[in-house]
Amino acid sequence: MLELGQGNAAPAGDLIKDGDDTTFMADVVEASQDVPVIVDFWAPWCGPCKQLTPALETAVNAAGGKVKLVKVNVDENQQIAGQLRVQSIPTVYAFHQGQPVDGFQGALPQSQIDEFVQKLAAMGGGEGDDGGMAQALEAADQMLTDGAAADAAQTFAAIAQEDPQNAAAFGGMARAYLALDQADQAEAVINGVPAEIAEAPEIEAARAAIDLARQAEKAGPIEDLRTRVEADPKDHQARLDLATALHASGDAEAAVNELLELFRRAPDWNDGAAKAQLFTIFEALKPNDPVVLNGRRRLSSMIFA
Repeated sequence: MLELGQGNAAPAGDLIKDGDDTTFMADVVEASQDVPVIVDFWAPWCGPCKQLTPALETAVNAAGGKVKLVKVNVDENQQIAGQLRVQSIPTVYAFHQGQPVDGFQGALPQSQIDEFVQKLAAMGGGEGDDGGMAQALEAADQMLTDGAAADAAQTFAAIAQEDPQNAAAFGGMARAYLALDQADQAEAVINGVPAEIAEAPEIEAARAAIDLARQAEKAGPIEDLRTRVEADPKDHQARLDLATALHASGDAEAAVNELLELFRRAPDWNDGAAKAQLFTIFEALKPNDPVVLNGRRRLSSMIFA
């Protein structure tokens, strides 16, 4: 369940209702000034609607009052359906502050519906408690893990807007932009964080990830670099570049393995470049990531052997 507090939450009994042409302005447009409102356009004869509507109701109830749902039968309310150009059903629109902000057509899995509702809940704001913020951040992190980087960026941004001292939100927003290959935007986010949280671990981790992304922009193709390393295992620069390219491709474990091999062969080469790059990767990842834990253990065994 995603809650950013109950400041603007809708009353429990007012979360889900049937709407029509005459009540749409009050139930949706005006109500969305307080909390986001989802509009579910359906019809009794629509098979996918019978799957989607209960799933929407479940997600909205789980959001704890941060989102409302209005169900509109298109057979009985053709005026508003025509105004919003509803051409097939089910069609879902989301309204926030009087304007449509998102939507989709067709039935979706419950997991995707949950993400859709969670993103809207984060937009809704309100004065939340730490538990609600933690849940919002967890939902955004899951979006990023699932590949929904754009949705994650929006959710992190909503959290940061509500809580400008939330380092995890700013760090997450930067990571989401990096996942979208928007390193400049990620850097702008980190450069704009409040001074009070500029040295927070989440911000430092984002800076490290941005540094790695910048390095990756200059790295060559992985196969070409791998061929160079295989042809000459003493080509330390090629191995360092290979590690950078591997990390950019998403294979952090392989990148760490190459850097550990470079450190084993030449720990002092280029002012300890292998060790420095390892620490950059470790800092960019979560402290409990298996790649970090295993990599630090192996590096320590080499240093203190």
